[in-house]
Amino acid sequence: MTSDPNRIRRMLAMLPAAALLGACGKAGDVGEAPNTGAPVDLSKVTVVLGDQVKLLRTKAEAAGVLRDVPYKIQWASFQGAAPLFEAVVSGDVDTAMAADTPALAAAAGGARVKVVAASVSSPTGVAILVPAGSAIKSVADLKGRNVIVSSARGSVAHYLLFGALREAGLKPDDVTTGFLLPSDAAVAFSSGKIEAWATFGTYQANAEIHGARVLRDGVGINSGIGVIAASDAALADPGKRAALADVLRRLALSNTWANAHPKEYAEVFQRLTGLPADVVKLVVDRDRPQLRPVDRQIVTQLQQVADTFFEAKLFPRRVDASQLVDTTLFRPA
Repeated sequence: MTSDPNRIRRMLAMLPAAALLGACGKAGDVGEAPNTGAPVDLSKVTVVLGDQVKLLRTKAEAAGVLRDVPYKIQWASFQGAAPLFEAVVSGDVDTAMAADTPALAAAAGGARVKVVAASVSSPTGVAILVPAGSAIKSVADLKGRNVIVSSARGSVAHYLLFGALREAGLKPDDVTTGFLLPSDAAVAFSSGKIEAWATFGTYQANAEIHGARVLRDGVGINSGIGVIAASDAALADPGKRAALADVLRRLALSNTWANAHPKEYAEVFQRLTGLPADVVKLVVDRDRPQLRPVDRQIVTQLQQVADTFFEAKLFPRRVDASQLVDTTLFRPA
C-alpha cells in the first residue's frame, strides 16, 4: 500500500478553524482557546511534547500531520513513563504519553496532570519475559525468584506482575522485585543477570526477537489503555491549550495513517529509532491504536486500575479517575 499525501492534506483541511494552517511561527496565525473563545496568537506558542522511544513523533513524521503548524513544537523522548512524568511535574514538558498505570501513579503521587485523550491497543505489548533456557515455566515458578520491572513502581509492567502473581495464587512478597530503566534492564537481561523481566514495547520486542520467552503477557490483566496527559499548567495557558487541542487532532490522524500504511510507518520508525527491522515490524504489528476522546468507559477502566493498586498499597492515596480527566480538549475532526 502506498502513501497518499493528498489524502492526509484533505484530512488536515477538515480540522476546526481553532488551528489555522500556515508556516510554522508565521506572525498573525490566530486561533481560539478551547472553551473560552479567546483569541490567541499561535505563532508565539511553543509546546513541548513528551514521548517514549519516539513513538508519537515517528507516527506524526511518517504521516506528515505536523507540517506547517502555526505554533512551535519541541519533542522530549524518554526511556519510560516515570522519568517522563517527572519532567512534566518539573514543568520541562507539557504532555506525557504513557500506559494507564504510570499516569495514575503520577496522579497518586500528587502530579498536577489531566488525561486528555486515550487509546486502546493489544495488551500483548507488555509481558513478563524469561531467558530461552530458563527453568521457569510458569508464573507460579517465580516464587522465591528475583524479578526486574521496568521502569518504576506503578508502571504498566508492574501492574502485569502484580496481576500475574495474584492469578497464580502468589503474593507480591513471594518474589523479590527490583526496578530498572528499560535500557539498563535490557543489558542485564541479555547478559543473563536477570531471572525474569517485566517490560513492554520496543524493549520487549527486541528481547523476544533475541530469544526471550514470554512467561505471561498482559491479555486478561492489563487494560491496553494508553493515555496522553497534559500538565495543569499547560492546560491553563490559553495559547498552549489551543495548540494542544490541535496537536491531538493531528496525532489522531497520524494513528489512522499508520494503521493504514504499516510498511511506510515501519520504515520511518526504523530510521528514527535505529532499531532492527524485525523488532520494528513486531512493534508495529502489535501497536495499532486509535486516539480517541476520554469517555465514561475509559474513566471506569482507569478507576478499576487505580483501585487495584491502591488496595494493594502500591499507591499512597486513592485516585478519583473522574477528576483526573479533561474531556473538553480533544475533539476529533
